[in-house]
Amino acid sequence: MIREVVSIDEDKCNGCGLCVPACQEGAIRIVNGKAKLVADHLCDGLGACLGHCPQGAITIERREADDFNEEAVAAHLGKEHQADQHTPVSVAGSCPGSQFQSLAEPLPGGGCPSARLIQFGSPGAPKCPVSSATGPTASTLTHWPVKLRLLNPTAPVLQRAGLLIAADCVPVAFPAFQSRLLRGRAVVIGCPKFDDIQADVDKLTAIIERNDLVEIVVAHMEVPCCNGLLMATLQARRRTGRPVPIADVVIGIRGDVLSWRKLRADQ
Repeated sequence: MIREVVSIDEDKCNGCGLCVPACQEGAIRIVNGKAKLVADHLCDGLGACLGHCPQGAITIERREADDFNEEAVAAHLGKEHQADQHTPVSVAGSCPGSQFQSLAEPLPGGGCPSARLIQFGSPGAPKCPVSSATGPTASTLTHWPVKLRLLNPTAPVLQRAGLLIAADCVPVAFPAFQSRLLRGRAVVIGCPKFDDIQADVDKLTAIIERNDLVEIVVAHMEVPCCNGLLMATLQARRRTGRPVPIADVVIGIRGDVLSWRKLRADQ
């Protein structure tokens, strides 16, 4: 049938995600850093999401599309709710805000502060002084967010960067995390035991495809399940066909470096 449905201009979309919670039918999701209409029959065509796009990427168009199906919407939302109950981290796209912001500028209202991209400076030029038990020191973190699920693949900090992919236990276990691993690199963290590993592979694939990375360092714990982070990274690299160098760093539960090795391009 011919009816009104949402249309999203990918060239204008920056993946900020503000449209996602605005759609009560769950018809919009962030996929590979861009807003996507999940299915025509989930969109009622009323345009509640229009005013929530700061880039003006969403419009209503009249075209041939499946009829709006309220029963399908209810089933779709029910599946998402059930998935959320079994997923201890946010589903990609559910937390809006990957819009780039300078640290010196005030954050705009709305959105989720935990996911709003902030770049503190270039890698290797730490700012953000903090205090410690031994005196003043400085963080080498150059951007926020750091969760793999939340960082937009098109974030400027990733372009031509060295990327550290760290299991989220590594910064706690490894005392030299900042000086030996983080300094000079962009970073994403995740947990291969509790995250959706296929979603991680998809996000890493998008990051490798969209950025001319100079290296990837995967740092994970010695426990067997943590090796999944390396497997996800290798799978993502194979998908893209890009020969970006990968180093595998294994951290022991006592905080020592058990191994640090460069992997072959065909692995």
